[in-house]
Amino acid sequence: MSTAEHDERQGRHKVVIVGGGFGGVQAAKALKGADVDVTIVDRTNHHLFQPLLYQVATGILSPGLIAPALRRVLKKQSNVRTLLAEVGDIDLEAKVVHAAAPDGQRIVLPYDTLVVAAGATHAYFGHPEWAEHAPGMKSIEDARLLRSRILGAYELAEVATTEEEKQAWMTFVVVGAGPTGVELAGQLAELAQYVLPREYRSIDTRSARIILLDAAPAVLPPFAKKLQNYTRKTLEKKGIEVRLNTMATGMDADSITVKGPNGEERITARTKVWAAGVQASPLGELLAKASGGEVDRAGRLTVDPDCSLPDRRDVFAIGDMVSTIDRLPGVAQVAMQQGTYVGKLIKARAKGDDTTPAPFKYFDKGSMATIGAREAVADVRGIKLTGWLGYFIWCYVHVMFLIGWGNRFGTLYNWLRSLRYARFRGHRLISVTASYDKAVDPEKPLGEKTDERAELDPRVSPGTPPAPEERPAATT
Repeated sequence: MSTAEHDERQGRHKVVIVGGGFGGVQAAKALKGADVDVTIVDRTNHHLFQPLLYQVATGILSPGLIAPALRRVLKKQSNVRTLLAEVGDIDLEAKVVHAAAPDGQRIVLPYDTLVVAAGATHAYFGHPEWAEHAPGMKSIEDARLLRSRILGAYELAEVATTEEEKQAWMTFVVVGAGPTGVELAGQLAELAQYVLPREYRSIDTRSARIILLDAAPAVLPPFAKKLQNYTRKTLEKKGIEVRLNTMATGMDADSITVKGPNGEERITARTKVWAAGVQASPLGELLAKASGGEVDRAGRLTVDPDCSLPDRRDVFAIGDMVSTIDRLPGVAQVAMQQGTYVGKLIKARAKGDDTTPAPFKYFDKGSMATIGAREAVADVRGIKLTGWLGYFIWCYVHVMFLIGWGNRFGTLYNWLRSLRYARFRGHRLISVTASYDKAVDPEKPLGEKTDERAELDPRVSPGTPPAPEERPAATT
């Protein structure tokens, strides 16, 4: 029996939700008890708490603590089913969603009401080739990849034969000084200064060079100036080079080229991280073409005040993939509140209430970001907090938004342990493979020198770096 046939025999109002992120899950939860059948479809099987991804990338948390199974999250809602599939097309006229299961099987999902909460991905400002050299963080796979690159860089520095090569591996550049970039840079500094020094014999991890750059004139651009200044001073105390009014103009496996107030400069750095921009899901543009709507430069779809598509009362779009009249920020709180709003609206209509709803109104609960252990900034309804107090508020808010008390207690335990035991990092498994057939020439006796070198898995370092004598020295 096909999915479509199964749905047709149900007879009840069918709601399809595309995306199991903050907006999609909240919309599904708001439909609890409603006289509708809800299908939530996502290409992963988990609900990801993205604000803590950087802690997976730096070994503080395990992925399972911030990514519970989507089926588990919604298991108590009998009117909701979850499908693991990727949506490829949406036919607004036929009111059908076309998706594909992991094995390639086609799935057809008819709907009466559609909610699209497909989120956003990385934006490289016209340079998609940079993704190979500077990965971002939008998924568990991204965080694992980044963890392998960061920790793998120290492993390669340990076996490097020249100081130049060691420093190239121990130079980290974070592009983008928003909350993600600031939080990641702070954790990179703590790894180098507190976690790793006693574990290596050939390198001093405290000599690692960490650079945070942004084209904007301040770190944390959306925050108050007081918090921006505090954050910059704290980062610099940690030894992080903060470069503002500086943009990336080019990069390869070995370096990044930047342009700042003093002109163009090439920095030798094997590890780069992208935290500078986002691009809305391609489904936004697909919906715009199908409905005659518009998207902005970041691919965000324009929606009406009730989050519906223009002249389409049966199709809603929410979260990072939409642009509202008041230009709301692309943060979790917006997506969650929009999801709850849309879910309640659909529930009311299912009861026969067709009155025009009040426009969606966002309630800003505040902004916050960590700079490292015991250091954070927070702006909670006009009250600006820094240091330990800001860090406490940040911890409380983030742990309470995690799903499941087990995940909350597990996260608190890891945080407390990392604070008590010199920034303990218990989750440092990395994926590095070596092609020993290239490192060792079987025709030569063991111990004889060879020009071939170990080649790392591309997830750690794309491509084979040039020989040390061919590399230009770091530019400072």
